[in-house]
Amino acid sequence: MEIVKLLTEKAKNYPQKPAIIFKDQPISFFSLKDTVFKLANSLISLGIKKADKVAIYLPNTPEYIYSYLAIWCIAAVAVPLDFMLTEDEVTACLEHSGAVCLIAKPKANVSLVTLKQKCPHLKTIIAEGFLSLEDLLQKAAPITPEVKIQDRDYAIIFYTSGTTGKPKGVLINYLQLSAPPKSMDFFVQLSEKDITLCALPFSHLGGLIYIQNCVWFATTIILLERFLPLDFLKNVQHYRVTCFWIVPSMYYAFLQLKEFETFDLSSLRWMVTFGASNSPEALRRFHQYCPKAHLLNGWGLTETNAPTVVLPRGSEKIESVGRPAPWIQVKICDENDKELPQAEVGEVAVKSWVVTDGYYKDPELTRQVIRHGWFHSGDLGRFDNDGFLYIVGRIKEMLKVSGEIVFEPEVESAIQRHSAVAEVAVIGAPDELRGEVPKAFVVLKEGETLSEEDLRYFLRQHLAHFKVPHYFEFRETLPKNRSGKIDKELLRNGS
Repeated sequence: MEIVKLLTEKAKNYPQKPAIIFKDQPISFFSLKDTVFKLANSLISLGIKKADKVAIYLPNTPEYIYSYLAIWCIAAVAVPLDFMLTEDEVTACLEHSGAVCLIAKPKANVSLVTLKQKCPHLKTIIAEGFLSLEDLLQKAAPITPEVKIQDRDYAIIFYTSGTTGKPKGVLINYLQLSAPPKSMDFFVQLSEKDITLCALPFSHLGGLIYIQNCVWFATTIILLERFLPLDFLKNVQHYRVTCFWIVPSMYYAFLQLKEFETFDLSSLRWMVTFGASNSPEALRRFHQYCPKAHLLNGWGLTETNAPTVVLPRGSEKIESVGRPAPWIQVKICDENDKELPQAEVGEVAVKSWVVTDGYYKDPELTRQVIRHGWFHSGDLGRFDNDGFLYIVGRIKEMLKVSGEIVFEPEVESAIQRHSAVAEVAVIGAPDELRGEVPKAFVVLKEGETLSEEDLRYFLRQHLAHFKVPHYFEFRETLPKNRSGKIDKELLRNGS
């Protein structure tokens, strides 16, 4: 993806069109280009050069977008960090990446001075109390940066789960920056007429895709600093949003709002959900209030530069995540990497130019997941006779109950069908007799009551007896990570 060229084209063709609207303030494509070029030239003046790592530790604000794009304009490597990370977690990522510059916002309990002391390679901090971003932009000129970029040069190191232990940095190159827009063009045909609504963190791939589509298609991003379900729906209605992609827990949050049915969602032409296989029921319920919009389920990982597989528009197979784009190969493998026939469940593997080269400074982990040119996802799935992919869960979400295979998402989907249930998560619990058994954590809708006995009776109508949870725990909320997905690791660890 040639960021300088794309920004120049969009500023020329759509100078006054809003690229971003944040807190009701529009930022035009012309202004976006100028600001990004100013920041890019400021980074160059600070001595930052091609392939240097520049970390970003900001909330979801336009400054995060400027930072990403400016870093790419000078062929450097962006290291996006979640603003919810603790000081120790940020330190681990900075040390592992070798970042020479940090663009940050001060935050309670995170000392930027301490970060600089702990990371001797961190030469520059752009933040209040250090170098002012506003001052840098005022002093710089919006001159077009001229840096030669190769397709295989690295553009991002994405730190996924595990930042509190050994950091796991997914490498994404400049060619792969174009993967999400190309997939979106194939699956949903975005254009400059589209208005998207972003409430996903930019430190995650789901949030980054909004930026990539903005500069590729000239879409307008309505940007929310954080996800609040009522605010989200108000913005859909006010700005006549045409499309968005979110995770299933966000749909559940919408459906629990008393005001949900009062919103005008008629502007939506499609919505995509990623991240879990127990979402079809929530999608169907949401769809009742925007019947003209296409419901799309999808699948992909940071390592495969999602979206990798998306349900075709008009398909009724909402339980499926669809088919891959033509330039992506997907197969189902057994534990010996042998391809399995249709209908059999195994690990989903992906092969394409969109797949990461591996993990930064971790050749052993890279060898474990990329074998014979295929990236092994850790997700379990199957194909039907029409070539549609179904995700049944993670390998670690597969339980063996007295020798019988049980998939946690299948049990979650059954529980979700009960009208009193707002949210659910199922994990495996140790059992002396059966080895392990399902345990369900259930959140009820506001004002609803449901006994364990009644829920167990309901599930016996939908699940084999060995799949019905042995234990139930009713909670007010379930723990979630920053991308909005239920954090099962915390549940497994007793949180």
